[in-house]
Amino acid sequence: MSEKKVWFITGAGRGLGVDIAKAALAAGHAVVATARNADTITAVLGENDNGLAVQLDVTDPAAAETAVAAAVERFGRIDVLVNNAGSFKAGFFEEISPQDFRAQIETTLYGPVNLTRVALPVMRAQRSGLVMTISSTAGISAAGDFMTAYAASKFGVEGFMESLTSEVAPYGIRTMLVEPGFFRTELLTPESTRYAEPSIDDYAERTEQTVAAWNGMNGQQAGDPAKLATALVRLASQDTPPLRFAAGADAIATVEQKAKDLLAQADAYRELSSNLAHDDA
Repeated sequence: MSEKKVWFITGAGRGLGVDIAKAALAAGHAVVATARNADTITAVLGENDNGLAVQLDVTDPAAAETAVAAAVERFGRIDVLVNNAGSFKAGFFEEISPQDFRAQIETTLYGPVNLTRVALPVMRAQRSGLVMTISSTAGISAAGDFMTAYAASKFGVEGFMESLTSEVAPYGIRTMLVEPGFFRTELLTPESTRYAEPSIDDYAERTEQTVAAWNGMNGQQAGDPAKLATALVRLASQDTPPLRFAAGADAIATVEQKAKDLLAQADAYRELSSNLAHDDA
């Protein structure tokens, strides 16, 4: 078994967070599992000497400080922070309310920002740690309807983590972005997905079709979250975890296509772009 570590997991009351918590516990690690309602954690994980259930709203910076302090008080350290808590505010941009758009950013971008901010001092003092953030293929390619708010948050978290990497590396802290494709989690359930209220006739037909497609996909996704969780525990045990982990065959295909698209877009106007410098440069 690998060295025992302390995992701090957000959004661990349901979905992928539960699977990650179970996988970490099964591997002999200690787990601080957080959710808006701590009772849901105990209900799915049960009582465990290596576990601690903590109530946490990731959008609340003060709550993040309290939760991290509870983790350190119980286990003395945090080795792996898993920014997993999420939601899906879906709809055409013009129909998503400003409040819902902001709520998406608060949860899936500022949530990781809040937790990372309070966990980093602990990790710096240890001179070790891993900040693992669950992103999405929507943070690589945002093609498709209904994803403006969600993709904005995921593109944001990709940039945040990529830039953070060099800042914290001198202190033994690593970062890892996880970019899952479609996994059979609870993301598309009514508990996690909020559809914008239809209000514009131009979008009405496409809205009906898209909602039906998303609902039809719920529970039919090919990806197995338990297998993903086991893979993440395995990767976190490596001396050098990957900076990015495209999770699932569909995720790999998305990354490969995006790379091809970017190269083609750069090459399309290569001559024009290459001649924009000052004449004396």
